[in-house]
Amino acid sequence: MRQFTAVVNPTAGGSTGAATLLHLARLLREAGAELETEYSHSLAHAQDIARRAGERGRIVLAVGGDGIAGGIGGALSGTGTVLGLVPAGRGNDFARALNLPADPAALAGILLHAEPRPVDTIEVESAVHPRTVVLGSVYAGVDAVANRHANHARLLRGSASYYAGGLRAVTTWRPADYRVTVDGEEHTHRGYTVVAANSPYYGSGRLIAPDARVDDGLLDVVLIREAPRRLFFTLMNELKTGGHVHRPEVRVLRGRELRIEANRPVPYGADGEVDATLPVTVRVRPGDLPVLY
Repeated sequence: MRQFTAVVNPTAGGSTGAATLLHLARLLREAGAELETEYSHSLAHAQDIARRAGERGRIVLAVGGDGIAGGIGGALSGTGTVLGLVPAGRGNDFARALNLPADPAALAGILLHAEPRPVDTIEVESAVHPRTVVLGSVYAGVDAVANRHANHARLLRGSASYYAGGLRAVTTWRPADYRVTVDGEEHTHRGYTVVAANSPYYGSGRLIAPDARVDDGLLDVVLIREAPRRLFFTLMNELKTGGHVHRPEVRVLRGRELRIEANRPVPYGADGEVDATLPVTVRVRPGDLPVLY
C-alpha cells in the first residue's frame, strides 16, 4: 500500500490546509495507506521536508495552494519522487489544470489508485535571482503587480483578491517595452504583460492560456499589448472563458525557451511566490515530474 508524506502550508487559503487534510487523511488510512503529516513554516522548509520524504521513497502530498504546489513540485522535479496535490489554497490553479476534484473521497481515490503521469515543469533563471523550478506559469508585468497586491489582501479571499489586485495594478501601470526571445526568435512588444504558461490557468481560475498543456513539452507565451484601460478591464473579464485570445491585442506564441527583457525594471512572478525583476530566462523541463491525477 502507498506511503504518503503530507506537507502542509498551515496558512494556505486562510488556514484551511490542515482542515482540508483531516477528512482526506481518514479516508487514506481507512484504505490501508500510511500517512505522516509535516507542517512547514516557510516554502524552503516545505521543500526540504519534501526532498527528505522523497529520498525515503514516499509519495509527497503538497497541501495548500499554488505557492506550495509549485515550490514542492519544483524541488522534486527531476528526482523521480511522485507528487500528489491536495488543493487547499486561494488559487489552486495547477490542481484545476489537472482536473483534480474538491471532494475528499474522489481525491482519495485518485491518490490511492491513479498511476503517476509525467508533467512538465518550468525552470526560471535570472542574474539576481537563484535558479528555481515551478509548475504553472511565469508572468512579467501588470499581473505580477496584481499578484503582489493579492498576496497582501487581508479582507478578500480567492478570486476576489486577484480581481481587486488586478484593478489596483492596472490603474497605476505604464505600458512597458519588452523584448521577448522565443527559441532564438526575437519579438518586440509594448504592453501589459508577457506570460509563459505551462498550465492554462493562473490568478485563481483565469484561463490565461486555453491551449496550454502540462505534458506537451512546450510553453504557451501570451502577450497582451498596449490598449485603453477600459479595454483591458474587458480583457480581464474575458480571462474567465479564455475569449481574450481572439482579440487583436493578444498574441500567443509557443516554444521551449524564452528570454523576457524590458526597458525598465518590470516585476515578474511565478506560481504566486517568486517576486523579482526582469530580465528572466524561462525553460520547459519536459516530463520532469510524476504526478497523481
